[in-house]
Parts: sequence; structure tokens; C-alpha cells
Amino acid sequence: MQPHVIREIRRQPESWCQALRLLPGVRDALPRDGERVAVLGCGTSWFMAVAYAALREAAGAGETDAFPASQFPAARRYDRIVVISRSGTTTEIVRAIDGITVPVTAVTAVEDSPVARAATDEIVLGFADERSVVQTLFATTALMLLRGSLGEPLDDVIEQAAAVLGAGAALPAEVENAEQFTFLGNGWRFGVGLEAGLKVREAARLWSEAYPQLEYRHGPISIAQPGRAVWVFGAAEEGILTDVAATGAVVVADDLDPVADLVRVQSLAARRAVAAGLDPDHPRSLTRSVVLAEPA
Repeated sequence: MQPHVIREIRRQPESWCQALRLLPGVRDALPRDGERVAVLGCGTSWFMAVAYAALREAAGAGETDAFPASQFPAARRYDRIVVISRSGTTTEIVRAIDGITVPVTAVTAVEDSPVARAATDEIVLGFADERSVVQTLFATTALMLLRGSLGEPLDDVIEQAAAVLGAGAALPAEVENAEQFTFLGNGWRFGVGLEAGLKVREAARLWSEAYPQLEYRHGPISIAQPGRAVWVFGAAEEGILTDVAATGAVVVADDLDPVADLVRVQSLAARRAVAAGLDPDHPRSLTRSVVLAEPA
């Protein structure tokens, strides 16, 4: 039987379109221009928060910080908090927003969840919920909704992802079979790189890392060698490709939008998992949501 995650990966372009159609009805729940905003998440949702925070600041919409929910500095002043949680049950997020007096917007896949009930406003992407423990569909759908809220045109991104899921998904054999992956990206693309690395680790149990592009020369490049891959999201900084090529590692760098490119990584991770006899829907030691016991 085909893993759920493979079907969920393939649903992404349609889900993104559905999310963008929601925008007129949910704009009042989203940050307003000029608001100082904190975006919280855990795991994949944190990486989507990192990407959105950088995109919002770059768009001039207001100062925006991203935190893992467990590290949220509650004493810091914000005008609005945005939380991203597929299940709506993650303990760290519920605890982080408990007692917050500013508006809280929850982006979740589950209506009437603990996170949704604790928030001031909720945006429910139930159509993007998943059966796989590994997040693909919900995470990118949430990010595309948030990108769309910034006024970014996204038709080309959707078309690119559809192409990747068709004939455009093929990768060179040295990439398909790499023993290690390093993902590089600047600005919001770094958040996407972090998520790409997590997908490879979760689904296929492969060694992966992620860095801002110019940080890569400050030590991490020392692990690059033949049989390993360096994947660049967005335009490559001057000299990066030459430096990586000199190590013998294979380079992936093209003109795809980073979210469409992430779909390639998701697909690769799922293929590698299946080829290795792993279950990409239920990675070792992981559950759909982390729910912690209350302190005694």
C-alpha cells in the first residue's frame, strides 16, 4: 500500500489553491501592517514560522520574530501572536499562549482543539490535515496562506510544484543516492532549508543539516565530499557553488521557488524511505503531536 505521505505530498498544489481562496474571509484574523508579531511553532511548524517571519519583515509589514514555542519570551511585548499547530494539541504551544492578553491567531488543521480554543482567532485548514506523522501538506499550505496574506503572487509557485510532481521530479542519480544532505538558504529560505533537513531525517533517517548560505564556509563545508549533496534554496551567493564543487559533493541549485523545491525534497525523502524498507508515515520515536503530562 502506498504510504499516506506520498499521497499528501501530491495534494499540495490543490491544497495551496484552496487556502488562498480563504484569504478574503480570514484577513481580519491575520497580522495587520505595522503590528509587532511573534510567530510560534514546534518542529516543522517552527520552521514555517521562521520562513513567514522573515518574509513579513522583508515585505515591510512589521517587525516579526519566530520562536519555538518552548522558548517564547513571554515578557517581551508584541501586538499579536501567531501560532502554527497542525494538531492543535501541542503542549508547548498551549502553555506559551496561556495568559497572553494580546490577540492570538491559531493556524491549525483541527477545529475546536486546545490551541484553537486558547486563541483569539483561528484559521482552520482542515482540508490540509494529514494521516502521516510526517508533516508535508499542512506545513506548506499554512506557509502559502501566510505568503498570500502578504500580497505575494503565487500562481507560478503552484505551477512549479505541479511540474515537480509530474515529469519534473527526477533528480540525478548522485543526488537520489547521496549519503548526506546539507540545505542552504538565505532569509526566509533558511526556514525552508531547516524543514528540508528535517524531512530527510524523519522519513529516511539520513544525515542532514541546514545553514544560511554564507555560514556554510565557516566550518560545515568540511563535511562535504563525493557521495554527499549540497542543496541551495534560492539564488546562490557568489562563490558558493565553486567552493562546493571543489569538495566533490554534488550541488542542487536551480530557479525553483523554495517551496516548490521543498516538494522535491519531500518526494525524495519518501522515495528513500520506501527504498530502505522504512515506514515514512510513522518514523521511529515520533508521534503526530507531543502532548506532555502536566507537572505534579
